[in-house]
Amino acid sequence: MAAISLNVNGKKYNLDVDPQMPLLWAIRDFVGLKGTKFGCGMAQCGACTVHMDAKPTRSCVLPVQAVANSKITTIEGIGTETNLHPVQQAWIEEQVPQCGYCQSGQIMAATALLKEKPNPTDADINAAMQGHICRCGTYDRIRKAIHSAAKSKAPKSEMTGGK
Repeated sequence: MAAISLNVNGKKYNLDVDPQMPLLWAIRDFVGLKGTKFGCGMAQCGACTVHMDAKPTRSCVLPVQAVANSKITTIEGIGTETNLHPVQQAWIEEQVPQCGYCQSGQIMAATALLKEKPNPTDADINAAMQGHICRCGTYDRIRKAIHSAAKSKAPKSEMTGGK
């Protein structure tokens, strides 16, 4: 066990955990944020995607000690129930989720894409979302929602989660 300090959604957490523990489990079990999901445990499906220093990162294989000096943003950190992120709003409007399990990882990848490329092409979306598996197969709706969020009138600060 080691004392690890994490910055998650702008808040500091001091954890006494195994330094090799995957970030996913530190977020879920010690920070208490359950939006980031466990999917495959091998960084293949994307359900565990968070932002590490504003870059989409698979948290299921990343040791918590490797992120001690990084800013971590989870799905809970990009919007609220009363002030949704434009991507979250587009997800609802386009009825993207079916089972919803993969959606937090999909949304985190989409928000990172829009921060980097505010008006992405289909090819940009395909590249950014590659490896994010949706077992329900809502890929067309995901693409449509990303285009919709890109066209929204949201201020640029919202496109980055307002952080």
